Amino acid sequence: MELLILQHPLEVDNPKGTARLLHLSLPGSRLLSGGRFDAELWQPPGNGRHTLLLYPDLLSDRAAGLAAPPELARGLLQDPSQLRLVVLDGTWRKSRRMLHLNPSLQLLPRLSLRDVPASGYLIRRAHRPDQLSTLEAACAALAQLEGDGEKFRALLAAFEGFVAWQQVLSGRGSCS
Repeated sequence: MELLILQHPLEVDNPKGTARLLHLSLPGSRLLSGGRFDAELWQPPGNGRHTLLLYPDLLSDRAAGLAAPPELARGLLQDPSQLRLVVLDGTWRKSRRMLHLNPSLQLLPRLSLRDVPASGYLIRRAHRPDQLSTLEAACAALAQLEGDGEKFRALLAAFEGFVAWQQVLSGRGSCS
């Protein structure tokens, strides 16, 4: 499976960001920063992969004038090696803005996460427990698509260490 991470430019130098850790940990992933992107990044001609956008199908998106995404054809999920997963990295507001600036992203079928645990990303504020970091969300999506949660356990353990270290640096945790 191919992973393409599109990062909001204001997240690039954020020391609490997880997109770079995700990218460096998953061989073959691509990390690009910007606001507007060329649609050929997720729709390259002739490579035969099916592209999915990891993003909830929210009614508020339609109310904001975003195109309704096409239905996700369940048959596409049978062979994960033929999939390309696009993940937006940024706050909810920033990712919604990225979606707005890239109408061709709006036309991709969306993958929504199922049964996600509460986020362990304690160093940034979330409005709801199921609002995950980019790394957590991508790992959950890849595990859901590939049917193998064990495959990402080591990366999630490294993420937990990253969060703990950030808490120590900010004075909100202890180094033990």
